[in-house]
Amino acid sequence: MRPMLATPTRVIPSGDEWIHEVKWDGMRVLADVSEGSLRLTSRTERDVTVAFPDLLPLATEYADMLLDGEIVCLDAGKPSFGLLAERFHVTNARRALVLAERSPVTLMTFDLLRLYGVELLGRAWSDRRATLERLELQGPRWQTPPTFEDGGLLHAATREQGLEGIVSKRTGSIYRPGVRSPDWLKSPHRGSTSVVIGGWRPESTGTVQDRLGAVLVGVPGPGGLRFLGRVGAGLAGRAGDSLRRSLSTIELEESPFVTEIPPEDAMGARWVHPVLVADVESLGLGHQGRLRQPAFKRLREDLSPDDVDDLILGGE
Repeated sequence: MRPMLATPTRVIPSGDEWIHEVKWDGMRVLADVSEGSLRLTSRTERDVTVAFPDLLPLATEYADMLLDGEIVCLDAGKPSFGLLAERFHVTNARRALVLAERSPVTLMTFDLLRLYGVELLGRAWSDRRATLERLELQGPRWQTPPTFEDGGLLHAATREQGLEGIVSKRTGSIYRPGVRSPDWLKSPHRGSTSVVIGGWRPESTGTVQDRLGAVLVGVPGPGGLRFLGRVGAGLAGRAGDSLRRSLSTIELEESPFVTEIPPEDAMGARWVHPVLVADVESLGLGHQGRLRQPAFKRLREDLSPDDVDDLILGGE
């Protein structure tokens, strides 16, 4: 099962039918506890249990439950996606234990989908949340963060604290697996979005041959990959070198984009299979449908192109 997703919004809803939560900069998972064991699945339905041995004791809390939440790696009290990124692709149990000692994670639980064999998907959010809070999941590596009635104040507070943003939820909404629902609305502080890489260009200057200078990115649309622009900022140093190595293994002879690439962007471009997802920050879209002043932020190994929506406001 895939988790329910939030729809981007620029207007924070208000009123008694809405509640608000902190939006965590982490990895979305469903945590399935059954018969004394824990199974963690990512947003792409990948089993990531082995990567997080520090969460295994959660299986001793209750005999049967299915939780929705976000795994975060806290650094000085704030989520660090960089520290977390070292962990979520690990498949070796011994390596995972070493990383758990060095960079332990915390599971922020915010929804309850099953308890003692009873499915709760069709119940209102308010009912599910009340049941979740009665479980009192406040362990050393997991917690249930509070909710807030005033979305505007929470949005301002999270901006001041350097957090990612907020999620607003309609209290009467049911849980719809895999659906990006208007009953959940996300308001990120960063102008970031997830995009698919379809090509790259080498640096035009310098002495290192084939060093990564920019990536060409887009979003899936009805006819295929739609071009959004060229991203060069943020690719210096190890981030660019690592991405360049990944791109060398997925080369493609022809452009994967269905829209025309401007000559100034296509010049010297090398095409790749559109399988890598990245987060970029920008000032939104310009009048030609291109990202304004985009900057590469990170590769999203926890997402696939199927998870990227034709929406230019915030990632999930």
